[in-house]
Amino acid sequence: MKYIVLIGDGMAGRRLKALGNKTCLQSARTPNMDRLANEGEIGKARTVPEGFEPGSDVANLSILGYDPKKYYSGRAPIEALYQGIKLGPKDIAFRCNLVNLIFVGDNEISNSIMNDYSAGHITTAESRRLIKFIDGKLKQREIKFYPGVSYRHIMVWKGGRENISCIPPHDITGKKVNEYLPQGKGREVIYNLMKKSNEILPSHPVNRSRVERGLSAANSIWLWGQGRQLKMQGFREKYGLNGALISAVDLTKGLGVSVGFNIINVKGATGYIDTNYVGKANAALRALKKYDLVYVHVEAPDEAGHSGNIRDKIKAIEDFDSKVVGTVIKGMKKSRDYKILLMPDHFTPISVKTHTDDPVPFVIFSGHMTQKSSKTRVSGYSENICRMKNIRVFNKGYKLMDYFINA
Repeated sequence: MKYIVLIGDGMAGRRLKALGNKTCLQSARTPNMDRLANEGEIGKARTVPEGFEPGSDVANLSILGYDPKKYYSGRAPIEALYQGIKLGPKDIAFRCNLVNLIFVGDNEISNSIMNDYSAGHITTAESRRLIKFIDGKLKQREIKFYPGVSYRHIMVWKGGRENISCIPPHDITGKKVNEYLPQGKGREVIYNLMKKSNEILPSHPVNRSRVERGLSAANSIWLWGQGRQLKMQGFREKYGLNGALISAVDLTKGLGVSVGFNIINVKGATGYIDTNYVGKANAALRALKKYDLVYVHVEAPDEAGHSGNIRDKIKAIEDFDSKVVGTVIKGMKKSRDYKILLMPDHFTPISVKTHTDDPVPFVIFSGHMTQKSSKTRVSGYSENICRMKNIRVFNKGYKLMDYFINA
């Protein structure tokens, strides 16, 4: 038996007046996901346990079959793991976003508005130059910066403070940041790094060039998502299966590494709406010849949700359906010994531009299915599944993987 997990990150959302009281998922044309929902088993899963901040880290950890209450230590250590950054037992890793702030008074961060959590989805080549520049200017014996992908980077504080309260920048788009600055013992260290970055970044040649081209400058860093090194049970040890993961972002790649998956990098996979959808799907089909389970993660719907862009989110969902789900279905049509798990990791509603902890709709489809497994009839794949009766419910989302593999 072969297992394929297809994750449309943040593709679930809430109804919008602009769409006639429909969600982006309901408004998008998704014949392939609709087919799986009509012919497979539908249900809902709570991927974000009570008490956890909703995010792709916790949600994908749950989907992989691991209880966040037992294993989760923070977002940044997961990304650091994929990047090969070794953390000591007393080291704290922070996620370091390159952001664009707009100042409404003097050039003090507390007098700014979070204009763009991604600095206009800055390119990796540009951002790496900026992070290396920051590291050269701001690093200390206990502080070091590591370049990542696009706006997503890592800062490590050796012997640092873990219990600082830091807010994700995508949660405060368009808001004054003074109410969301770091809080707790050690906050001065984090705030001063952010402040100093704003003093040196605007004049960097990369930012001058971006401004000349009408693009957002990466004029500050924003630190958040901190935690200690991750310790996980291997997926093969847990389920007896070997696996591979395909994604464009270090977070999900780091989760893959943590459970012993092979990471397959696809040329042109960007984590944005211009990502190489078909390349990911074809890579998954090739990987299934070698691996028992392949986990395919597509970031694009989530990015559009954070940006509040209805058109981009619908396009991302439609591309995910046609180019990923459709390609996988077509590629598996000659086989019967396979199962597909289709779902978002969490909601990213356009109306709030951030993640929420709503239970998410899932579909399990098997090549052996000759008739619909669940008794509830469904018109298509959407958030409506979560409101239906006679569906399978996982209030502990990490138990869904057990059911997917063993049922």
